[in-house]
Formats: sequence, structure tokens, C-alpha cells
Amino acid sequence: MIRLDKFLCDSGAGTRSQVKAILRAGRIQVDGQAEKDGSRKVDPAACQITLDGAVLGGRPRMVVMLNKPAGFVTATEDRQQKTVMELLPPAYQHLELKPVGRLDKATEGLLLLTNDGELLHRLISPRQEVPKVYYARHQGTAADADVDAFREGLTLADGTVCLPALLEPLGPGESRITVCEGKYHQVRRMMASRAMPVAYLERQAEGPLTLDGLSRGSVRPLTAQELEKLELAASLPVNLLEK
Repeated sequence: MIRLDKFLCDSGAGTRSQVKAILRAGRIQVDGQAEKDGSRKVDPAACQITLDGAVLGGRPRMVVMLNKPAGFVTATEDRQQKTVMELLPPAYQHLELKPVGRLDKATEGLLLLTNDGELLHRLISPRQEVPKVYYARHQGTAADADVDAFREGLTLADGTVCLPALLEPLGPGESRITVCEGKYHQVRRMMASRAMPVAYLERQAEGPLTLDGLSRGSVRPLTAQELEKLELAASLPVNLLEK
């Protein structure tokens, strides 16, 4: 059972305030009877709920990709700082999307948001987390010893143990880093532990997904093909050492 007003929001009927207005206007029917009480408990599987005669089928599943700019925190709400939720178009605001993992305030690039709790859990699970690829500009130049240390798995100064990761030098002061977990400021801390503090960080890929031309600050839903590939990646643990 679920509150009628929550079901309407989940179904994409509108924001909470819009749903209240829709109910007051008598535009909602439950099993053919007008219903204005949003607190009424309903079973969507056992009754028919309509808006202006159109049947509502529950919350639409949504997974979107955001090209996050710097200056936004990855959170659903924050009283003092701008959040990534403010970048979502109005059509997505009432779908209860949540960020999949975190990018820190200064980090840019690919961030997924979804209202599918099961998929979110699988994407961030330590056992099944999909690989994430970052581009970094940093002090110094990565050497073979640094590459080996990442491959073996770093232990940071505070005792944090990091799983094996890929460090690919791209030239003086530039590297590509691939990790399969999402500890707090992990990439920055890993690089700093090798005397290569990061000046700029961008997530370029997550599993099979890349930004693919999505402009900074823009959002788009995943295609059916992308979602299928992501689901497959989320169910198959990845061993970076096999790459």
C-alpha cells in the first residue's frame, strides 16, 4: 500500500505541489470514483488510478547521465551549497532521482542518477561496482613504480586499503586512473600518496558509458541499449588486473 499523493508523484503526474492541485481539482479517480484525499492508501496492483481518464502505471524507471561541472556537491540537498539536483530539468525534478555514488565538489564529468534503488545498490556495491575512469592533471609524472603500486593496491596513510587500480601515464603531469570502488576522495588521495597531488579531475567513463559529447552541465536519459549494457556491467565483477 502507498499514499495516493506519493503514487501520483512517482507516476510522473507532477511535483508534490502540482499533485495537490490536481487532487483538489477532482482530476484523479480511483476505480472510477473521484478522489481528493492524497493521504488515502492505495494498492496500485489492485485498483485503477486515472488522471483525466488516463491510467497511471506507477513511477517510471529513470536513469540519467549528467556531465557534472565543478562547484556543485553530489547530494540531494544541502542548505549551504549548490547540489547536482539543481542541474536537473524540471521534468526530472519530481522523479526522486538519486546520485549513483559521489563526485566531489571540484571534480567534473560523468555522474549517473536514478530512481531505481536496486540498480543503484548494484552499481555502488563493493563486490559488483563497475569500473570508473578518470583523467587527472597533477604534479609530477607517473613512473613505473607508481603504476606497480596502483596495480598492487595502495594502503593510504590513514590505513585505508584501496583495491588494485590502473594508473596509465599520459605524459608529464597527466594520467588516466581506473578504479572499481568509490571511497572518499579516493583518486585524489591515491595520487597524493604517490607525491602527485591532483589539480584537475574528470570522470570520463563508468562501465560501458562515456560522456560521448554531452556538454558540461547537461543531462540526458540513457538509451535502452545503454541501460542494457550498464545492467550487464553491474552484474559482472571486474578484475582490473586482467585488463
